[in-house]
This record gives sequence, C-alpha cells and structure tokens, in this order.
Amino acid sequence: MSGRLTPESPATGLRSARPARLRAAVLGTALAAVLVPALSACGGEAASAGGGAAALKWTSSYFPTHWDPVLRGSGAQFRELALVYASLTRTDKDGKAVPDLAKSWEYNAKGDVITFHLRPGLKFSDGTPVDGSAVKTAIERAKKQKNSALFGDLTSIRSVQAKGLDAVLRLSQVDYQIPQLLGERVLQIASPKASASPDKLDQNPVGAGPFIVTQLVPGTKAILKKNPDYWDAKNIHIDNVELTSAPDASTVVSGLQTGVYNFADIAPSQADAAKKAGLDVFVQPGFNASNLSLNVNKAPFDNDKVVDAVRYAVDRQEFVDKLTFGYGSVTNQPFPKGYVAFDPQSENAYAYDPANSKKLLAEAGYHAGDIKLNLVIPAEDPQAEIVQAQLAKVGIKVTIKIDKNWATPFFAKDLTFSLYGTTGRDSAAQTLTAHFGPDGPLNLSTPYEPAGFEAAIAKVRQTPLDSPDYTKVLQAATRAGLKSKALVFTYSSPNLIAKSKSISGLPKNPAHIDWTGVTISGN
Repeated sequence: MSGRLTPESPATGLRSARPARLRAAVLGTALAAVLVPALSACGGEAASAGGGAAALKWTSSYFPTHWDPVLRGSGAQFRELALVYASLTRTDKDGKAVPDLAKSWEYNAKGDVITFHLRPGLKFSDGTPVDGSAVKTAIERAKKQKNSALFGDLTSIRSVQAKGLDAVLRLSQVDYQIPQLLGERVLQIASPKASASPDKLDQNPVGAGPFIVTQLVPGTKAILKKNPDYWDAKNIHIDNVELTSAPDASTVVSGLQTGVYNFADIAPSQADAAKKAGLDVFVQPGFNASNLSLNVNKAPFDNDKVVDAVRYAVDRQEFVDKLTFGYGSVTNQPFPKGYVAFDPQSENAYAYDPANSKKLLAEAGYHAGDIKLNLVIPAEDPQAEIVQAQLAKVGIKVTIKIDKNWATPFFAKDLTFSLYGTTGRDSAAQTLTAHFGPDGPLNLSTPYEPAGFEAAIAKVRQTPLDSPDYTKVLQAATRAGLKSKALVFTYSSPNLIAKSKSISGLPKNPAHIDWTGVTISGN
C-alpha cells in the first residue's frame, strides 16, 4: 500500500484492504476469453469503448465488488456505481444537496415529514418508471434486505408512502439532514423490477443514471454506453465507458501515457510521475480521514489514562510526511479543515507530547513494556508500522496482526485495537453518528458514546440546513463527539485523479465524480 486511503467495507464504511491489483496481462488478452455474455439490455454492444465516439477509459482501484447499491453502502465504490445509478439528490461543489431524480422537496412545518417530487417521464434502463413507488421500494429494500449495508443509515425514516411521482417520507424524529443523506452515497436507486431479484441485480445492474452497463466481467471490467433517457442526458458528452480494475500501481501512469487508459485514481506517491508524464492531476476534495480505533470495553483501554496516553503518543505529522507526499494534512477529527463541520475549538486538542504520554502510563500503573497490544488489520499497511513505532517510544509494545477476515471481529466489537479510514458522508450528522453514536458502525466501543453527544446530534437534526445557527450547532456536535475515548484521528488526504489532457476539467464536488459537462477530445 502507498498510504492513500482505501475503500470502505460494504457493511459499514470501515477501512478495508486496498483491493489486490490485477496485472496488465489479466486486463489484456485474458479478458477476451472470460467476458460474460452481454446483459439482456446490451443489444450486442461491442466489448470495448472506443471507435470515433467520446470514450472514457477509466481504471479504478475501487472497481465494484458488488453492483447492487444496497450492498455497497457508503463505501468509496459509490463513485463507480454512480455511472449506472442516480439518486434523489446529488452534492454540488459547496457540499449542498441539489436535485437529481427529485426535482424538488419540502418538509412539513414540524420537520418530521419530507416529500420528494420526482421529475416526470423518467424510466430505468429496463423501461420501469421512475416514480414514488420506485423510491419506496429502494428505501424499504435498503432497510430490510438481509445483507443491506444501508439499514443503519436510514433509521430516521419510519415509513414511505408513494403518491404517483411523489415519495412521502415519514420520519421517526425531526431530521433536516435527509436531503443530504439520500444522495449517491446512501440511496442509489435501482429498478424495482430488477431489484426484485437482488442476486441478479448484483450481476446485471439496472439504474436510471447517465450510463447503461452492456457487458460485465465481475471484479474485472465493465462496458457502458450513454443512457439516452437519463434526465440530464444533454449534458453528458461521453458516449462509452470502459471501466477496469486497476493493475499494479507502478503500471497505471505508463498505461495513461500509452492510451490504455485516460482516467485513473492514483496514490499520492504516483502524483509527481503523472505530472512529469504530462498528465493532468486532479485533486478532488474529500472527507477522508484515517484513524486508530480503541475498544474502551477491553483492557487496557478501559483505563482513561491509557487512552489519553495513546492520544498524546500520536505524531500526526509523521503520517502526513511519510504517506501523503505533500497532499495530506493532519487532523484530529473526521472532517478536513475548512469544512463546515470542522470544529476549530478542538483543533489542537491532544497535541503530540510523548513525555506526557509516559507520565500518564506511569500514573495508570504501567511500566515500559507492560502493555502489549495486537493491532489487527486486513493487509500490510504503512500506517500500522508508524503506529507501532510511535507507541514503542512511550513503552507500549504493538504486534501487527494481519487478518483478511478482520471485518468480522471488528463489526462484532471483538477487537481491542485496529485501524481504519473513512471516506466520510455527505450528511455531517451521519458521519458523526457513524463514529460516535452508541450504535455507530465505526465505533469499536459500542454501546459507549461520549457524554452529551446524543443531545448535540439531536439538535443538529432539528436545525434546518439554511438556519444561521446551523454551523455553530454542527460544530458543537463535532466537539461533543471528539470527547469519545474510542477514536484517535491521524491525517486526511484528498482523492487524486490522473487523466489525459483530452478530458476536460471535472466539477470539484467533494468526494464525488460528476461527469456533467465533461468532454473528451481526440477520440
């Protein structure tokens, strides 16, 4: 691994191992032998994007392991799935929810009912209408499907009523976060007809997004064509897409140079080489944050002094210097500096102080070498080695344990110590509850939550997004969450994209890849 943040696991948004990269040979001649038959909707489309059409050739480290959006949850692969699936809302460059399949929405006076008004005349690529019933099916499936990764994100929605092109959401509490919540990350909407068989949908995705999948090699390659029935098709200027699972990192830049690809997500370590090769390096703002996760229900972290000792032992700048190649920044919270939810009052809390760390350990009754921890992670990770070395300086011995099935004990809250990285959420309240709430998937110390957090996050939900008090209320909730003893944040890093100069600039929508208005010349 190169130190970049990796995709989140389908179940929770937890940090998982960067997918093993397929070698160039696998993406070359071998593909011809293993291409699955064209999907029922493909109409005999060719097996590669190209010809004289505007063709996007995207190689991705986050090639979807699942094409059913209910299974992908809020993980990084939502960007690829957004080629196929549209949502009720989307996020603009300012991080605000704007119309997508829904042309508008409004709350009732109390704030516990929201009605989304869908655009008329839309249909999924299998011909099924995009209407209130489709939204109802999508939400109910996300809440109830046995293997759904989204049920924990939708707890505010009590019921959904379909009224023609309207979807009426009745909430269990006042929650003004819903328009931000139900965007690409949490509710990419599939055809209700296709999703009646979730296993088939996972292999034959059917959405109402800008493109239609015509061929799919699971885990390896997808061929897509422009969807002429997409609501904003007039502003989609790409005709074909060839999406492949990225090969070894060392070959991505050369593949871009030779035209095998014209678009790729890259690690910070590749950025300089990409620039020297004459490629555009696009810095996409994001909500990425990397963290240490502690279980305060288990020794030694059931002792507050040990928790504080670990906080003071962390030198965040070392993570930035060694892993981000100048593109990252230190952070002690799950938001980048400058974002609306970033709390300036908490910025310098628990600054690096190894002497104080040793003092706290002694006060807790521990001598150097007494504390021995297993740091359980899914794959080799330079972050783990940094943590190991930093804690060794204060007398804590860390043994790195690699367990590819690490997610199971993490979700079961059986681990004592681990690492993860989050790509964040469009709803700041959702990010906070995921990390600090008593049932938060990123809270290894469930059901623990910091005192005052529940009331603070409730106030966020009760505050309209356009209220002059919203920023103050939101930052207060971040501040309350950061009292948690279960998380130690280290650094954040943007998403980096290398692309051919033939591809025009992309909208700088935080964490999203938006193809609206993008052109490709020279095909």
